[in-house]
Amino acid sequence: MATWRDTPFTRRLGIELPIVQGPFGGGLSSAALAAVVSEGGGLGSYGAHVLSGTEIRALVAELRALTSRPFNINLWVPLPGERELSLSAAEFAAESERLRPLRESLGVPPPVSPGEGPGAFVAQDFDAQLEAVIEARPPVASFVFGPPPAAAIAEMKRRGIVTIGTATTVDEAVALEAAGMDLIVATGSDAGGHRVSFLRRAEESLVGTFSLVPQVADAVRVPVIAAGGIADGRGVVAALALGASAVQIGTAFLACHESNACEAHKAALTGPEARRTALTRAFTGRLARGLRNRAMVELEAAGEAAPYPARAWFMSPLNQAARAAGRAEAMALWAGQAASLARRRPAAECLAALVSEVEASR
Repeated sequence: MATWRDTPFTRRLGIELPIVQGPFGGGLSSAALAAVVSEGGGLGSYGAHVLSGTEIRALVAELRALTSRPFNINLWVPLPGERELSLSAAEFAAESERLRPLRESLGVPPPVSPGEGPGAFVAQDFDAQLEAVIEARPPVASFVFGPPPAAAIAEMKRRGIVTIGTATTVDEAVALEAAGMDLIVATGSDAGGHRVSFLRRAEESLVGTFSLVPQVADAVRVPVIAAGGIADGRGVVAALALGASAVQIGTAFLACHESNACEAHKAALTGPEARRTALTRAFTGRLARGLRNRAMVELEAAGEAAPYPARAWFMSPLNQAARAAGRAEAMALWAGQAASLARRRPAAECLAALVSEVEASR
């Protein structure tokens, strides 16, 4: 076995490649993609934060039918105050008005308020999701926005589930190790999608991948997975040289045929617009990196977004309508800063290219 493949990460999971397919949120993951990566020797992942507990149990069963190799189920841990968030009637009307131009351009009717009580905008019950993961016992469970409750971590360990936490700063990595997480993803500000900070505001936690990884590797004893701006073999080699035991690759796999991104999104990832990404709260109320398009510009100009999960609740039907219509200019196009290195191809081909590029460099 080539030395680069033999790391604390691969030994811990009993797999061949120190490559993790990033778990995509917002319905962009697919069981087919996760299974292909796992079958190819890496760790396939599925972003399950939009699924109910019942759907998570069915997903784990589906993945077990598709692959006998380890796979990862990812959940979002609620940040303080999010489950209690409510909007007054005036705040609801103001947010609806900010989104009116985009909504009308997509032919989506005005929203009806879900109510003003706590949890009105929460899409899924995290406690039910966590219970489902524990019961379904996927080989790996990963978490963003902090560690899950201590009792859940202990129960996952008892059931043999390997746990992964995600850090955007050294302090977060130290906190995750102290909480008992088995592995830590060090995700730099280069990464696409949401910035998953939990100790400080995301805007105060923007550390680039290749600055973050060696600092985290020095600060914790558990294996570190590098994420953010890694899309080819050169990035893999660099991350491993800096102390990572594995890499997590998102955008390059998002562009693959098996991902659940729509065709317009995939085309944008491999077009000239892929060179321009930006961080914004416009689409969900949480800071996230995506391709800079007309929707991002106009939503930012319309004023400050309602906090997550309210803005995400408002935007969900609009994003779905834009995806259905193939209107890339009107949807969230999550992408990392290395998006222009992505290629539209089968996931097995992407994984094979990563391996051959790493081995050719050694």
